[in-house]
Amino acid sequence: MPRSQRNDNFIDKTFTIVADILLQIIPMASGEKKAFTYYRDGMSAQSEGEYAEALQNYYEAMRPEIDPYDRSYILYNIGLIHTSNGEHTKALEYYFQALERNPSLPQALNNTALICHYRGEQAIQQGDPEIAEACFDQAAEYWKQAIALAPSNYIEAQNRLKITGRFGE
Repeated sequence: MPRSQRNDNFIDKTFTIVADILLQIIPMASGEKKAFTYYRDGMSAQSEGEYAEALQNYYEAMRPEIDPYDRSYILYNIGLIHTSNGEHTKALEYYFQALERNPSLPQALNNTALICHYRGEQAIQQGDPEIAEACFDQAAEYWKQAIALAPSNYIEAQNRLKITGRFGE
C-alpha cells in the first residue's frame, strides 16, 4: 500500500485528499503525476523519520521528473536526509546538484553553509585553525548568498556573520 494511503493524522489525510484531487483535475503528463506521487510519499516518509523509504521514493520520483525546478527540490530533500544521517559529503553533492538546477534555493545554500561551519568547528577541535578559518570563510560565502535570496529567513546567520566580521566582505 502506498504511503499516501496510510496517513494516520488529520493533516496528512487532508493533504493527501487535496493532492489526489489536484492530480485528477490539473492537466499533467502521466510521468509528472507519477513523479509527484513518489515525491509526496517521500516527504511523508521523511517527516516520519523513515529515511530509507523516503530515499527510495525520491529516487523513483527522479526517474520521470524532467523539470529542473522540481528536480531541485527532490535533490534538496535527498541532501536533507544525508545531512540528518551525518553523511555530509553526500549531502553536499545533492545540495550542489539542486543548486545547479535552481540557483534560487536559499535553503540549500544555508545547509551547505551549516556543513561548512560544522567542518570548521571540527577543524578547531582537531587543532587545525587554518582549515577552520577556510571552512568558516566558505560558510560565510554560502550564507551571504542565502541571505541575498531570503533576507528575513536567516537572521541567526546574519548575526553570526556580523559578529565574526564576515558580513560586509
